[in-house]
Amino acid sequence: MSKKSYKIAVIPGDGTGPEVIREAVKVLNAAADKEEITIEWVNYDLGGDRYLRTGEILPDGVVDELKQMDAILLGAIGHPDVPPGILERGLLLELRFQLDQYVNLRPVVLYPGVDTPLKDKSPEDIDFVVVRENTEGLYCGAGGFLRKNTPYEVAVQESVNTRMGVERCIRFAFEYAKKRNKKKKVTLCGKTNVLVYAFDLWERTFNEVAKDYPDVEADYAHVDAICMWMVKNPEWFDVIVTDNMFGDIITDLGAMIQGGMGIAAGGNINPEGVSMFEPIGGSAPKYTGKNMINPLAAICAGQMMLEHLGEESAADRVLRAVKKIVARDIKNLGAGKMGMTTSEVGDRVAEYAVQD
Repeated sequence: MSKKSYKIAVIPGDGTGPEVIREAVKVLNAAADKEEITIEWVNYDLGGDRYLRTGEILPDGVVDELKQMDAILLGAIGHPDVPPGILERGLLLELRFQLDQYVNLRPVVLYPGVDTPLKDKSPEDIDFVVVRENTEGLYCGAGGFLRKNTPYEVAVQESVNTRMGVERCIRFAFEYAKKRNKKKKVTLCGKTNVLVYAFDLWERTFNEVAKDYPDVEADYAHVDAICMWMVKNPEWFDVIVTDNMFGDIITDLGAMIQGGMGIAAGGNINPEGVSMFEPIGGSAPKYTGKNMINPLAAICAGQMMLEHLGEESAADRVLRAVKKIVARDIKNLGAGKMGMTTSEVGDRVAEYAVQD
């Protein structure tokens, strides 16, 4: 049994972020105690409220402090009184870039008892992972305006793809397929027929890396076909690897087919550094303080964090607990429709997490 200790940064964030993080911490503490793991939580006041109060987004020294942590648990970023893009670029993307979290890892898993909008599909059919490149592509901010706010305005947004960035993401996907040990298949999601420069690099790199993994099947599909097949035949997929923009789009589709944002979690991964885990659903400000938001996505993010840290037994406790509550207690994952409050869900999952 592990007797390790971890120092985890917590960024509760905006809106309902602090509410769901509170429940995730509750569950993780329960599982950790059972496994004799010590977790020291270090809270950071970052997000919309701080920005409105002080004008600061990411104060000096914070990134250096975060680099000393074992992992980061993030609630949600997004404030209705802050214009779109300020917090997303200044905090979320900045953390990903400065901490070099070059993989966005998004499991798409349908748990027994959770409804999917896909007709005749079951948990056996919906169980795959999207590996999204997280620090390059269209999200780098390369580009600009010419003659802005005139009838002749030009806006250019450039997709930046480096061989190093593409290769390390693709290699992570193949390693993850080996680790999952399920279909052992990696599908490159691209658009080689139109985006002939960026995805020529992706496809050539993919084919070269695939040679190092003869026991893993290498497959390719255009992004539009991927979207169709995720709806019609999700059972075809094991690990999908793609660029930043396409990954952003297909992972939200994935969240819907696994039952909705209420249970979708993700990780921003730096295998050699500090990784950050978060629920996907956003800050949901209209539900703030009502104790009705679903905390399961935040709890699942915590489960991913434990798994990433190598605490497989504790992670398995949390996973089993989530599966129990959706099978026994919650039939609707929507806010205010669970039949339980946010804190009651956290209490119940924590109870299940300590059961043997």
